Amino acid sequence: MPTTEDIDHVVISGMAVEAPGGIDGPGAYWAALADAREMIAPFPRDRGWPIEEMLSLSRLDGWGTVRDAGGFLDRAAAFDPAFFGISQREALATDPQQRVALRVAWKALENSGMNPAALDEEDAGCFVGVLPMEYGPRGAEVNEYSGHRVVSQVTMSVAGRVSHCLGLIGPSVTVDTACTSSLTALHLAATAVRGGECEWALAGGVCVMGSPILFYEFSKHNALSADGHCRSYADDATGTLWGEGAGFVLVERESRARRLGHRIYGRILASAHNHNGKGKPILTPRIDAQERVIRKTIDLAGIDPDEIGMVEGHGTATRAGDPVELTALQNTYGATDSTTLVGSVKSNIGHTQAAAGVLGLIKLLLAGRHGRIPPSLHAANPTTKVDWDRSSLRLATTLQPWHARSGVRCGAVSAFGAGGANAHAIVAMPAPEEADHV
Repeated sequence: MPTTEDIDHVVISGMAVEAPGGIDGPGAYWAALADAREMIAPFPRDRGWPIEEMLSLSRLDGWGTVRDAGGFLDRAAAFDPAFFGISQREALATDPQQRVALRVAWKALENSGMNPAALDEEDAGCFVGVLPMEYGPRGAEVNEYSGHRVVSQVTMSVAGRVSHCLGLIGPSVTVDTACTSSLTALHLAATAVRGGECEWALAGGVCVMGSPILFYEFSKHNALSADGHCRSYADDATGTLWGEGAGFVLVERESRARRLGHRIYGRILASAHNHNGKGKPILTPRIDAQERVIRKTIDLAGIDPDEIGMVEGHGTATRAGDPVELTALQNTYGATDSTTLVGSVKSNIGHTQAAAGVLGLIKLLLAGRHGRIPPSLHAANPTTKVDWDRSSLRLATTLQPWHARSGVRCGAVSAFGAGGANAHAIVAMPAPEEADHV
């Protein structure tokens, strides 16, 4: 029988990230995570949002508090249209999520050692997680942007925009499975490379809030943080906090990466996705469904759960979501004799929605590369809605060493969506290839 070493794994060999707090690359991202920094700031004042009204929503009967806080990209509007071959007017009409995706995808290719300007006719795919966002004037009217909006305002065109700019001719798919979108994009990209649909692929996600619609929706649901912090898995968590960000990774077969001299950040041992099914309201998370997708991924990876040293969880800090997720993790990774540490980058930057999965993945990859597990913020008082003593699962509360086992560090990342979708991935990071910078 073939051993693990005989398998030509699909690997991650390039990455790029933009996150709140001015973070514009993996190095800055890791520094912020290792330093336990919280990159939360007041609402942007240059987007035309009705901020006074937003901050007064709690006066409405049954509505919750909206704090002047979130994780926002500093350069959400920054874009060089000429560099990407787009006219100034088309660029203004283009959803900023497309613009940010172009910029970060380009940087992921550079990080891998590839020349993004020399990829025309490459048999490469592009899979991008993104959610619809309101942006600009109404489309059903005559204005100076009419004619540009058929591509620029449709989220299904994000992957198409990246593929078109780079000249990629493999599959190009924009994914909307709510908050699992970017982790599902990774799963689809790895599956496409593994199945020979393309030689390599970009996978990632982007979130830029063109409007404050989700602050209104979650205020009505009383599911926003009451104090402007995303307290993932904490006993004093009151709700989520919205954030923005973008991340891309390059996936290809390990043999190709070795041949071309690409740095290998991690091997994708397995990934899987599923749905809750019916029986409960669509917004209600399900322990059984989350446990199923985790167990399926473990089985596909062919490893023992006790090999997983770190789980980058979803951790929305909602009263319903966190206990459900933790219970599913306790029933799987926590049912071993080895301690598994769980945390969520949402505690640093807020809930980045469609980009949440890939930003968690990049955190995991950097932790594996540096051999340290960064802390999850606001975790001094873990939620009492689960019995922590019944399993070996623990919250990552401090920066601590992550020791390799048999030359690798194995970790997992989870994402769960409001529409009932669940996604999970297991990645092995080779310890001998770690470095002080990326």
